[in-house]
Amino acid sequence: MTRNPPRTAASKGVPFSASPVLKVKLPAWRSRTVLFLLFAAFLALVVRALWLQGVSTDFLQKQGASRYARTLELPATRGKITDRNGQVLASSVPVKAVWAIPEDVQDAPKEKLQALAKLLDMTDAELTKKLDSDRSFVYLKRQVEKDASDQIIKLGIAGIETRPEYKRFYPEGEVAAHVVGFTNIEDAGQDGMELSQQKSLAGTTGSRRVIKDRLGRIVEDIEAVKEPHDGRDLALSIDSKIQYIAFTQLKEMVEKSNAKAGAIVVVDAKSGEVLALANLPSYNPNDRSILTGAQLRNRVMTDTFEPGSTLKPFTVALALDTNRIQPSTTFQIPDKMTIGTATIGDSHPHGLITMSVAQIIQKSSNLGTAKIALQMPAEEMWEMFTTVGLGQQPKFGFPGAVAGRVRPFKSWRPIEQATMSYGHGISVSLIQMAHAYTIFARNGDLIPLSFQKVTEPPVGQRVVSEKTALTMRAMLERVTAPGGTAPKAQVPGYRVGGKTGTAYKIENGKYVRKYIADFVGFAPASDPRLIVAVMIDEPSMAYRYGGDSAAPVFANVVANALRTLNVPPDSNITDIIIPADGPKESF
Repeated sequence: MTRNPPRTAASKGVPFSASPVLKVKLPAWRSRTVLFLLFAAFLALVVRALWLQGVSTDFLQKQGASRYARTLELPATRGKITDRNGQVLASSVPVKAVWAIPEDVQDAPKEKLQALAKLLDMTDAELTKKLDSDRSFVYLKRQVEKDASDQIIKLGIAGIETRPEYKRFYPEGEVAAHVVGFTNIEDAGQDGMELSQQKSLAGTTGSRRVIKDRLGRIVEDIEAVKEPHDGRDLALSIDSKIQYIAFTQLKEMVEKSNAKAGAIVVVDAKSGEVLALANLPSYNPNDRSILTGAQLRNRVMTDTFEPGSTLKPFTVALALDTNRIQPSTTFQIPDKMTIGTATIGDSHPHGLITMSVAQIIQKSSNLGTAKIALQMPAEEMWEMFTTVGLGQQPKFGFPGAVAGRVRPFKSWRPIEQATMSYGHGISVSLIQMAHAYTIFARNGDLIPLSFQKVTEPPVGQRVVSEKTALTMRAMLERVTAPGGTAPKAQVPGYRVGGKTGTAYKIENGKYVRKYIADFVGFAPASDPRLIVAVMIDEPSMAYRYGGDSAAPVFANVVANALRTLNVPPDSNITDIIIPADGPKESF
């Protein structure tokens, strides 16, 4: 048997098996290395699988749920605000928020997007700008009325959705704006009672878990997490009829006197309830597209001013209550009086005259009030002012109420004690003055004020004796009679009392020739039911005295409000007697 010879290359005669490239046998270390690497990879996969299915299960489930599960907010209906008689002052109406998934809207037909922009009251450019976003969710417009939102849904644009929400509606508009306040686009209170009672009015929102597809459509409910609880309704102390009367009368005088601003507050002397509060300028809370700080300022609460002569009754009441004077006690009143290095006087020269305490109040003499004040320790005057709430942080349950300023008595010099006795060198808010006058309307006791309807009689704090209060009431009634500084405050059929005030304004720490005119009074004087405080800011020169601008507002408001409340007349006088040139208060 013959063997075949090994094949050789025809050209060179070299055997194929002799080539190292064609060797079949591999080194042992290479196979072991490959085997080890495969085992390591398999082990890593096992460890990773155990990690994902064991340790990271919750994390992965959350990540998965975040792609299809959503928690929807279930809005609670904000509570209504009503006046004391149940008339609605603020309520929530259902509207829609229109939102989009920009990625899904990109392929929408141009004509549909143009129709959408028109329904949203936008330009095409504004809509395009909102949709040109890399976010997965954008609001196109909030608080869209139902008719418009229904038409938007009918357009059938993929990626455009709506969600329910509420919009606040204020039937009284600018008339009650500073009492009720307003809410923002998130339905949260921003001012007035909307802010003060936010927690109670807002209620508690609910929520539910749902599964959505990529277009944002709900395909399945998972669970109801929390049920919504609507806010509680709030009954204010405000009487809508009296509120309207106060607002319109104030507006008429501000326009007539060409004043910068005005404010008024009406208080029920029996219960301490605030029946009306109005400011000018005002604003419409249903349309807040154009607002300024001046419109938003609740001047009754936030503006302080020197009260002028409206503070004199407290100085005199203190002297009466401590038996230092009697209404018939007389003083020699010169034209001018120098205290230390300063000279003070009354507004109109009258020569050296004799005045009783009753006349000092009726004629509003600065010098007479100063002489009475200088008979008393500064500490007693300070205690009187602070006891009736001046210089103290108000506790009316109303946002923004200021304390005003009454300097510590230890720093008072005689001239400062004299000027503070007639309302200079001290700052107050209008509501503080209305509150303080309750001691005269309520026979000497001070009660808290309330912006919510009161169901039980308030507990008062005794400030002066009943005798002193009745005496002061009689003297303040003479202020509105012929010969007083406020005959224009008279009301046909009712006895009224009160005090005028006029003071220069302070700008940059200095007095300027601009005026604050005010009047605080009560009616009927025989058994007061109402306390009304009026302030006119920068009236024209012809109306710069409180008796000429603030007093007529008081008279018109009281006349209408007492009839609204069915308060019987306490006077047979039907003709108003107003002297052509009566005395003016000093300032």
